[in-house]
Amino acid sequence: MTLIKRVVGAVVGLGVVGGVGFLAYAWYPSIAPVSPPAASSFSPEAIHRGQLVAAAGYCAECHTRTDNGGGPRMAGDYKMETPFGDIFSSNITPDPETGIGNWSEAAFKRAMNLGIARDGSQLYPAFPFDHFTKVSDQDVSDLYAYLMSQPAIHRAPRENTVPFPINIRLIGQGFWKLLFFSPGRYRNDPAHDAEWNRGAYLAEGDAHCGACHTPRNALGAEKKSALYDGNVIDGWIAPPLNEHNPTPVVWTEDELFKYLRHGVAPLHGSAAGPMNPIPHEFLSELPESDVRAIAHYYADVDHAAQREGQNQAAVATAMDRSKANLIGPQTDPDARLYQGACAACHYNAGPAPVPGRPELALNNALWLDEPNNLFMVMLHGIGAREGQDGIAMPSFYTGLSDHDMARIAAYLRRTRTNLPPWTDLEKKAAKMRATLKPPPINASH
Repeated sequence: MTLIKRVVGAVVGLGVVGGVGFLAYAWYPSIAPVSPPAASSFSPEAIHRGQLVAAAGYCAECHTRTDNGGGPRMAGDYKMETPFGDIFSSNITPDPETGIGNWSEAAFKRAMNLGIARDGSQLYPAFPFDHFTKVSDQDVSDLYAYLMSQPAIHRAPRENTVPFPINIRLIGQGFWKLLFFSPGRYRNDPAHDAEWNRGAYLAEGDAHCGACHTPRNALGAEKKSALYDGNVIDGWIAPPLNEHNPTPVVWTEDELFKYLRHGVAPLHGSAAGPMNPIPHEFLSELPESDVRAIAHYYADVDHAAQREGQNQAAVATAMDRSKANLIGPQTDPDARLYQGACAACHYNAGPAPVPGRPELALNNALWLDEPNNLFMVMLHGIGAREGQDGIAMPSFYTGLSDHDMARIAAYLRRTRTNLPPWTDLEKKAAKMRATLKPPPINASH
């Protein structure tokens, strides 16, 4: 046998061994179907605990269709636009044919822990099993009880549009897991107290905050080296949750709690876009202690305690900037446009923002690297049940042109911050407008 034949044979042999090893890693057997368990088979206490687990994980947010008139709660078919095609969420009601009604608790736990469906197929990481693997067995069991006690809805989701070869789940998703997935339950960090660990458990596991607030690599996995550095979701910027957040006022534990519990932080702004339902529809169901634990954890991630001494001066500087550009005659045409469209509500004459009058000099949106969030709020508005209770902002979808929005954005960036100007504003305004189809219902201002 020649040397070349030996080398080729060795390579082929290694390939076969590697292929067999990969299949052994990626292949899972089917778990036998069961008859849908009766809701009465679960204790009321387990169902209630499971409801809280579902709220902390925002299950209904991604498992309820929102486009084209929407769909029943938890019946799936929510459209997720990814770089790899459109993925439609699963029906997680106890319907035995189109939902998870014939899933045993063991099958459900495997899906949560390992990202494997009852039939043994690999689940796409659009389902954040890389976070849910950290959820405790007891919480998963309670979540199963809650879901199985909900109304069964017969509704199949639309077909995914993931192209070949990614749509071959055994290969595509198995390879992805081999590279990026580390299964295992959350373990308390002995270097921190119980509140910190509770917050970390919720934030890194069930609440899967990093799924939106951590940038992703070319294969769609979170960049662990850039944990909580921010990301773009449906056109909106999910800002950094660490010390890289550019806002001049540090997110203290108290500000974080107000934002997560009530949807508004006086020194930062209101929850909007994909973040809006999180405090209002989900975290509001949790015990206050859990929300405070999450705030406690992220204040530590942001090193807030070491930096919050700068906040008083930062607020004073912001208020001075704002007042300096609202007092006296306005000769700047961009300032006049802002005065006519925005200043009636965004006006603060005192030393601190007045509740109900968001101070834009402090608002996160003005301090980000790109104007996405500012434009999206202009276009979408903020409803009375979004942001601060009872305070609404109309949509300017029809009231302001892309050129007008660009002028206002440039004016605010120039007069309310000390950061470099944004570029290509009119083009970016048009791009953000194109993401809102159909336009907001309240687009009449």
